[in-house]
Amino acid sequence: MRKEIFANNEFYHIFNRGNDKRNVFNDKFDFYRFLQSMHEFNLLEPIGSIYEYSFIKDEVKDRASKKGNLVNFVAYCLNPNHFHLILQQIADKGIEKFMQRLGTGYSKYFNKKYKKSGSLFQGTFKARHIDSNEYLLHLSAYVNLNNRVHRLGSLASKSSWDEYLNKQKGFCRKKIILDQFSNISEYKNFAESSLKDILARKERYKKMENLFLD
Repeated sequence: MRKEIFANNEFYHIFNRGNDKRNVFNDKFDFYRFLQSMHEFNLLEPIGSIYEYSFIKDEVKDRASKKGNLVNFVAYCLNPNHFHLILQQIADKGIEKFMQRLGTGYSKYFNKKYKKSGSLFQGTFKARHIDSNEYLLHLSAYVNLNNRVHRLGSLASKSSWDEYLNKQKGFCRKKIILDQFSNISEYKNFAESSLKDILARKERYKKMENLFLD
């Protein structure tokens, strides 16, 4: 049983990584498949397997518009061995239902593609309640730019950053964040400044840990 009680209209940071820290995304098709799964499984009514569908981005079918959703997507980042999502629950038990479908569906795809078995992810997903607007804004920067936090190249990860900069279409409710800024450039400056502070704090903590270990 999960300790978290997810409330409607509240925001949550959802994250998980591969079992034994192994990769869960090996190529661009894995990224597309996970994003397609996010889109297709976010329905009040389950759709069953989507394995038979093409995983190419341009062929993803929009079947969610008339069925109603479980969650709103605010931001996401997919890195080789882990992912981050910011979700707003909009239906009862929406996050639990969505994450169960997403985890199960993607794991089946991955294990079949790579001829593996067993658990793909490291236990059940982790969740943190976002209890203030300030936290939400800074976390959006952390998630959108998470590949830079881990010093990964743009090809090694996939995030909603380009959606926020209007460089690609997507499905995030970015207005939740962007409507609090005068324009996209102001948010871009805020996010990059916030990231700079995050990386500086990480470096300070790393130095402190080394001092204690000496």
